[in-house]
Amino acid sequence: MKVGVVTLGCDKNTVDSERYLAELLAHGAELAPTMEDAEVVVVNTCGFIDAAKRESLDAIIEAGRLKQSGSCRTLVAIGCMVERHRAELREVLPEVDILLGTSDADQLVGELHARGLIASEVLAHPGVRAFTGELPHVRYLKVSEGCDHGCAFCAIPLMRGRHRSFAAADVVREAQLLEAQGAREINLVAQDLAHYGRDTRDGTGLPELLERLVRQTSIPWIRLLYLYSAGITPRLLQVVADEPRILPYLDMPMQHAADVVLARMRRPERKRTIREKVTRYRDAVPDVVIRTTCIVGFPGETDTDFEELLAFLEETRFDRVGAFTYSAQEGTRAAELNDDVPESLKRERLERLTELQRGITAERNEERIGRRVQAIVDRVAPDSVEARVWWQAHDVDGITLLDTAVDPGSLVEVAVTGVVDDYDLSASFIRDLSTARAARKPIQLPMLGVATGSFGR
Repeated sequence: MKVGVVTLGCDKNTVDSERYLAELLAHGAELAPTMEDAEVVVVNTCGFIDAAKRESLDAIIEAGRLKQSGSCRTLVAIGCMVERHRAELREVLPEVDILLGTSDADQLVGELHARGLIASEVLAHPGVRAFTGELPHVRYLKVSEGCDHGCAFCAIPLMRGRHRSFAAADVVREAQLLEAQGAREINLVAQDLAHYGRDTRDGTGLPELLERLVRQTSIPWIRLLYLYSAGITPRLLQVVADEPRILPYLDMPMQHAADVVLARMRRPERKRTIREKVTRYRDAVPDVVIRTTCIVGFPGETDTDFEELLAFLEETRFDRVGAFTYSAQEGTRAAELNDDVPESLKRERLERLTELQRGITAERNEERIGRRVQAIVDRVAPDSVEARVWWQAHDVDGITLLDTAVDPGSLVEVAVTGVVDDYDLSASFIRDLSTARAARKPIQLPMLGVATGSFGR
């Protein structure tokens, strides 16, 4: 059986897809060279917001066409959207042969075996993770599943269940496997990283897990993605400040700054608390970079509420902000509220927030011109070399255009020379930090924009 996997949504879904693929390969499947060659196509869906659902539906429909134009014999839809909307999907997408949610994803091998497409026994095990991305040196490591928070707008607990931490020994072993596969940057992901270990009550929380990862691997960059500020403790901040391989990068979702909106969202903190914590983080961790997320157009958000959010962003000067318009999710508390902010006004507010933050991010980047910092090289093309300085997370924080061709995956020291289109940077190569290499001659490269995309994503 030749298999192809399409992944939608977040990096946690990427981890799931790599686990599904590893299991299928262990049972005798082969990775198809192209999606048109795949006899089984697995679409790992996202059900987080309406736009993600539409993207997942489009990917399933496109994959379904391969039953006529390609080699596809069996189409599998799996993951979050299926968990929420299995009955509806079965009715409207008859081309899908197997529907599996997050709660029964472990039945994938059994379902394919029942159709005579795969062996029931393990024939050869490639490890717990295959590789499905573009950059083998950048990998994601999921440390827990589910969420115990009760945010009014979020359906993740309905799709992923209650929070469950994975055993620290298993997380470390998986990190070691990823390192053996060539990982140079590990991004820790979960619905709330800071909640790690609270359910096991064995004394191992996120700080202890990070210390084990530092001791038991040699991965040079360890990044933390998505932590509720309530769990960012002095102990965690101390570990981040003390361990140079743990990047001083905190991805902390705020969602809003007006207290009345935060209360309706059922968020745990208010503006004063957020302000105090950001100040504390910056005092505790030198050079810390803080990224946050905001939702605009939540039910009841007034012009005054929105202006309060903009003023707080201008005051706090986060390094990066991801912003989204609110969309009601079936089964959530917010779905019971009157969605009284018109879509046109939501988009207008999103544009204003994005433009404000674009300027703040550009100013923050300009402050770093002239600095000598670490960067990791992602791609080398005839006319461009793409890298990322340490405060640029993959796929969300822009890139750094380097003036010297260096092997992808190399850790290098660079001097920041400029800002490109507010979010991206340019830099000059100083030295290779990965291995001793022959001196390279700088090459003159044009400053190019970057566009990426693939089937179903």
